[in-house]
Amino acid sequence: MSDDLAGLLKVLTEAHGVPGYEAEVREVMRRLLEGLGEIEQDNIGSLICRRGEGGPRVMLAAHMDEIGFMVKHITPEGFIRFTPLGGWFDQVLLGQRVVIKTHKGDVIGVIGAKPPHLLPPDERKKVVEKKDMYIDIGATSAKEVEEAGVRIGDPIVPLAPFQVLAGGKTYLAKAFDDRVGCAVLVEVMRRLAQEGHPNTVYAVATVQEEVGLRGAATSVEKVSPEVALILESDIAGDVPGIKPEESTVKLGGGPTIVVYDARMIPNLRLRDLAVETARVLGIPIQFSVIEGGATDGGVIHLHKGGVPTLVLGVPARHIHSHGGIVHRDDVEQAIALVTALVQRLDAETVARLRS
Repeated sequence: MSDDLAGLLKVLTEAHGVPGYEAEVREVMRRLLEGLGEIEQDNIGSLICRRGEGGPRVMLAAHMDEIGFMVKHITPEGFIRFTPLGGWFDQVLLGQRVVIKTHKGDVIGVIGAKPPHLLPPDERKKVVEKKDMYIDIGATSAKEVEEAGVRIGDPIVPLAPFQVLAGGKTYLAKAFDDRVGCAVLVEVMRRLAQEGHPNTVYAVATVQEEVGLRGAATSVEKVSPEVALILESDIAGDVPGIKPEESTVKLGGGPTIVVYDARMIPNLRLRDLAVETARVLGIPIQFSVIEGGATDGGVIHLHKGGVPTLVLGVPARHIHSHGGIVHRDDVEQAIALVTALVQRLDAETVARLRS
């Protein structure tokens, strides 16, 4: 793909990496960050790329893991029962294709349930729950499944290629939560390498965010930051059925500043600095309230005596499904905003965040 940003998003979103099984996407991130700083890995798999010497320690965090599943049972008839890794809505699963990552290679399957033609009318109207679903790889016995290489504990990833949509500025893919944050992380580090910064920057690609912010808990111990920016996907509310009081975040409306989520209220001075930086740059921003979710910031801001922390997001439609949608302008503006914000975080400014 000739377009650099679209190509970066394609590589990141098509990489596989559900919680606890991030090896493939981690190697992609390692290659992308090579040459931009010193890279190390913590003991559960988060990558830490350190750039610069002296000045405040600034942590940029984006999680590598995507929601997926794990094989938990193989029936005698050759159907695969699964457990979710991360939050899935039952409504988005049926009929979707998945990839089972086995020791013999990738195995393709489809998520199924009882055929509606064989259900009584009252059951047809009910949402099928995950516990009643299965994955069908076209086998007719447990032996065939085992011969294909499928074993209990194998990770399962959505099968959903990256697509450029009509108009050329919107993109459809799995795993924008949070591979879009990973893309911002990489691009910010590239710009800082060219333009400079008055601090030591730690670009951290965390693991297991979707199952309890686990990679954030270990990597923040390694970094011990003085200020942190969490780079995330955010929830676009510009779809049918969403009221303005529920969300005003729109695709193409600019990056978001999260003023509240279920586990963190941001540092107010850092929030205001981000607002002012966006104003100076002429970047439109949107404010987001996430009452039903949290980010790596929930752990990072509580490290030791506390870390001034802010979540900056890229709006995305249909996250936690096989097909999210983001807008190129939002991604580019998020990159510009985060770069400029890091460049303003000198010792004097960071000291004011804590006073």
